Amino acid sequence: MSKKVIYTDDFIREFPKSDLHLHLDGSLRLSTLIDLAKQGGISLPSYTEEGLKELVFKEHYSDLGEYLHGFMYTCEILRNPEFLEQCAYELAIDNQNEGVRYIEVRFAPQLLMDGESITMEVVLDAVNNGLKKAQKEFNNRPEVMNKEEPGFHYGIIACAMRMFGKSSFSPYYTKFFSMHRFSTPMEVIKLGALELAKSVIAIRDDMGIPIVSFDLAGQEAGYPPSDFKEAYDYIHKNFMHKTVHAGEAYGAESIFQSITELHADRLGHGYFLFDTDKICDTEIVDKDRYVNDLSSYIADKRITIEVCLTSNMQTNPELTDITQHSFKKMLDRRVAATFCTDNRLISNTTVSKEWRLALDNFDFNNKTLKDYIAYGFKKNFYPGSYVEKREYARDVMRYYDKIAKKYGVDKI
Repeated sequence: MSKKVIYTDDFIREFPKSDLHLHLDGSLRLSTLIDLAKQGGISLPSYTEEGLKELVFKEHYSDLGEYLHGFMYTCEILRNPEFLEQCAYELAIDNQNEGVRYIEVRFAPQLLMDGESITMEVVLDAVNNGLKKAQKEFNNRPEVMNKEEPGFHYGIIACAMRMFGKSSFSPYYTKFFSMHRFSTPMEVIKLGALELAKSVIAIRDDMGIPIVSFDLAGQEAGYPPSDFKEAYDYIHKNFMHKTVHAGEAYGAESIFQSITELHADRLGHGYFLFDTDKICDTEIVDKDRYVNDLSSYIADKRITIEVCLTSNMQTNPELTDITQHSFKKMLDRRVAATFCTDNRLISNTTVSKEWRLALDNFDFNNKTLKDYIAYGFKKNFYPGSYVEKREYARDVMRYYDKIAKKYGVDKI
C-alpha cells in the first residue's frame, strides 16, 4: 500500500493536531475581512475574495516584503476590540473544524493599539474573550465531557517587533517614536520591546489572561536577537516561555543568539539552520562544523523548531522543491519540530494542508509521525501546571492511537 493511500485526508483531518506558530493578524477569514472592512469604513484594494487573492493574498510572492504587505489591511481591521474578538473566535473555530486541539495564537499587541482608548489590556482581553468562547463551546461537547476525546486549549503569544519607525502603520508605534525624539531609532525599538515585556507580565499576573510566551518578529536581517536581550531577560526572570523568529531570513548565528542570549525554548522557522552561506561571522572558520554542532545541540536540548513549510516556500523563491526544505535535515538529525501554518490567510493554508505536504514529501513511518505529533503537545507552552500539561498530552496521544488504529496506521 502506498504512503498516499495510508495517510488519507480523512486520517489527517481526524488525528489530533496543534499549531504553535499561528499569527492572528495573518489568519483572518477572507470573507470576514471584507465584511469588517465595509462595517468599519476601511479601504481595501478590492471588496471581492477573487480580487483580494489576485492583488494581496496570493498563491506565490516575489519576496518576504510582498508577503507581509497584507498585514497593513488586517491590522487596521483588528484595531477594533469587537472585530478582534470575532476574528479570534473564528480562528479557534476554524482550527477545531479540522481536528486541531491546541493552538498558540501570536500577534503584536502594540500594532493593534491606537495609543488612546485601545490599550494593551483591551487588545489582549478581546483576543482572550474570543478564544475562550470557542474553547468553552468545544469543551462542552458530550464527547469531550465524557472523556472520549481530548478538549481544545490555547495560549497567547505576544510579539515584539524588530523594527518600526516614525511613519509606522501602527498609531501606537508612531506616537511611541515621537515621544522619544532624543533617542536613536534602535534605542526606541528596544524600549518598545521592553515595554511590551513588562506589560504582558503584569497583565498575565493581574488579569489572568493566558499569555504563555514572548516572541520577536519582523525583519530579521539587520536586527539581531542580541539587540533585544534586556526585554527577554525580563521575561525570563518572570517565568514566561520564550520563542524567537530565527533562521527565517538569516542563518545559524541568529539561531545561536536566540538560544544563548534570549533563552529561547523554541525557534520560529529555523529554515536556514544548515545554510553555511548565511554565516557572516569571519571568526567562524569551519562553517560546516558550526552548523553541525549547533543542530546537534538543538536536538540534544529538545529546542523545538516551529516549521512552516508553505510560508517558507512563499518567502524564499529559491526553494522551488519542497523536498529540498531543511526539514529533511531536521528529520534526519532527530531535531524536535512541529508543523505550523504561520498565516492561514496570507499563505492560504491549514494545519491539515501542512501535514499533507509533509507526509507526501518526507520519510515518515508511524513512529516518526507519532513523535512529531507529540512534539506539538509536549513542547507547547500550555497555560497550566506541568502536571496538567503532561496529563493533557497523554490524553491527546491516547486519542491519536485510537485514530491510528482506525485507519491502520499503527501497523506501519
